[in-house]
Amino acid sequence: MNQEKNIKSPQEIVDFMMGRDEFSKWLGLEIEEVRSGYCRLHYKVRKEMLNGFASIHGGVLFSAADSSFAFACNSHGRIAVALDVSVSFTRPASEGDILFVEAKEIHLGHKTALYDIRTTNKAGELVSLFKGTAYRTSKEVS
Repeated sequence: MNQEKNIKSPQEIVDFMMGRDEFSKWLGLEIEEVRSGYCRLHYKVRKEMLNGFASIHGGVLFSAADSSFAFACNSHGRIAVALDVSVSFTRPASEGDILFVEAKEIHLGHKTALYDIRTTNKAGELVSLFKGTAYRTSKEVS
């Protein structure tokens, strides 16, 4: 992107996205770091995020990872959308736990990109592993 196309930094892009993303706000996602192809954030597990066994609902883990994925894959300035994702849940989390979500770009191509998104607890233990493939459109974030 050049000056004529309103160049935006990865942080500006994510700030723009978060400003309109009511669901990520409801999750309580707090972005710690953003750079091209990367996003790290955290959130606190709340009571309304628990399943019937008082453990974090898999849908919450999926959603937080999906948001981190979206922030990382759109950080280059081209609108990217999820093409394929998968998630594995490895350990429970409870009310009050702080979870960290880190999205790392593994491959960046012209039309697709691949990301590894890991959710860990304060002890650094893996809570979920999310893999995402993004389709990169030709449209710019504006």
